[in-house]
Amino acid sequence: MRLDKFLKVSRLIKRRTLAKEAAERGRILINEKVGKPASEVMVGDKLEILLGGRRLTVEVMETKENVRANEAASLYHVLADERVEQKTTDYELGD
Repeated sequence: MRLDKFLKVSRLIKRRTLAKEAAERGRILINEKVGKPASEVMVGDKLEILLGGRRLTVEVMETKENVRANEAASLYHVLADERVEQKTTDYELGD
């Protein structure tokens, strides 16, 4: 399953376009390598998501095309959830 689709289906990121954008900016790692939106996600992969001053590390437990909201968390297992200091870039400041 594509990375951007998995992030949306699992509800780790609310919209696929946001997941695609995060991946394009290098904020999603798959097994410690930068993931692209079309990167393949498989069971057992470790994803590291760096968004909003937070680093969330999960292990993919299952990949499904469609999942109900109350079952979405069964697709992954949280390994770590940390607050991190955000580095602000000129781009993010609008300069």
